[in-house]
Amino acid sequence: MYAGRMIESDVLNAVPKGLLIGGAWREASGGGVLAVEDPATGEVIAEVADGTPEDALAALSAAADAQEAWARSAPRERGEILRRVYELMVSRIDELALLMTLEMGKSLPESRGEIAYSAEFFRWFSEEAVRVHGRYMVAPAGGGRLLTMKQPVGPCVFVTPWNFPSAMGARKIAPAVAAGCTMVVKPAEQTPLSMLALAGIAMEAGLPDGVLNVVTTSRAGDVVEPLLRDPRTRKLSFTGSTEVGRRLIEQSAEQVLRVSMELGGNAPFLVFEDADLDAAVEGAMLAKMRNVGEACTAANRFLVAETIAEQFTGRLAERMAAQKIGHGTSDGVQVGPLIDEPAREKVQQLVDDAVSHGAQLLTGGSAIDGPGWFYAPTVITNVPAKARIASEEIFGPVAPVITFKDEQHAIALANATEYGLIAYLYTKDLQRGLRVTEALQAGMVGLTRGIVSNPAAPFGGVKQSGYGREGGFEGIEEYLETKYVAVAL
Repeated sequence: MYAGRMIESDVLNAVPKGLLIGGAWREASGGGVLAVEDPATGEVIAEVADGTPEDALAALSAAADAQEAWARSAPRERGEILRRVYELMVSRIDELALLMTLEMGKSLPESRGEIAYSAEFFRWFSEEAVRVHGRYMVAPAGGGRLLTMKQPVGPCVFVTPWNFPSAMGARKIAPAVAAGCTMVVKPAEQTPLSMLALAGIAMEAGLPDGVLNVVTTSRAGDVVEPLLRDPRTRKLSFTGSTEVGRRLIEQSAEQVLRVSMELGGNAPFLVFEDADLDAAVEGAMLAKMRNVGEACTAANRFLVAETIAEQFTGRLAERMAAQKIGHGTSDGVQVGPLIDEPAREKVQQLVDDAVSHGAQLLTGGSAIDGPGWFYAPTVITNVPAKARIASEEIFGPVAPVITFKDEQHAIALANATEYGLIAYLYTKDLQRGLRVTEALQAGMVGLTRGIVSNPAAPFGGVKQSGYGREGGFEGIEEYLETKYVAVAL
């Protein structure tokens, strides 16, 4: 259990603060440092190296130098290293969770959940490392054989977000290591500590020098762009906004990189008239309030059948209003702060715009005074289509409710977005559930479930929510090239 400032200090002091390049921790070449703040207080809790483009290229050189030997390493060896990372993370779950709460704001129970989820990627891909298959077959016309083999893509560049500072890195690092790829990781400037701690664990677990390199920086664009334009880089994996993703795709085109993109979302949460309302409200709380709504998977639009909208919305507002708000280290806290002031300002603007267009507030609707970037859990009903909140990703604890007339109307509303990451739906009718699931334009669907993420399942979206998949059997394929050999026999 959490026991105060002394433990905070111990946890923060234990994290490396430098750049990890070629197995060594070093200062930034310019000597600069980047301040890390606790979003619940605004206090600076640590300073880490503020890397430069020159540091990034040095990290890429280390990755490129290590690539050939790492690609030749035994799959079992790679799997055993990943297994040790998993075991170390599980053994240190409380320290890692506290570190995450301090730099990102989520409650300690949520942070523990993320660390456990992150660790599972290392366990899953430790098992997949030895299951990379090719094939040998007779050519259809006879007289020859077709041989295929899978080989690592090569040095990768990973850009990870602040909202899940451990899990988003784990989903990329684990399959890359399993496949035999080296990498340079650029974590978000708001939350670098969790990635630095994870990198330290990977080194402790026996990952060879140069396989994993980490560059923390306040100048993401300046640092990442030269990596993407360097011919030694062979793959980019990015998790973040669609706007930034478009720019990175454009930059990666110069070297024709393999690209994986996990971008923005605008998840619909459909509640049909025959739904179990207790289950639907519980699922809604999970889908909306995980990470205080700061998640690409967060339910962004609650589409509810007209006949039950008042019941559902009333119950949801009651649950939202009862959430305990505070510093994530405090007992019983369910709602921590948003990541920073601009994030809170955007949420407020979306709420104000909806109200100005005739939407009605049932609970919340305002920032909370005091230190930190807290915002009250909010439910808005009668949201018109012209309100920004009906089409923009919220990234905060706000639940807008929109009603529908029938199944086809619900599907049309759900699909009326440029995004297609995830959708949720609640109904007791299995046939309807499957019918609607097939019609939804989303890479993932929660069928009477408010959380779908699982290391054993492929995570990813369609349309402008990106392409590629992380996790599952599909996850390792993102880091493998297929080579075909025509054999004369």
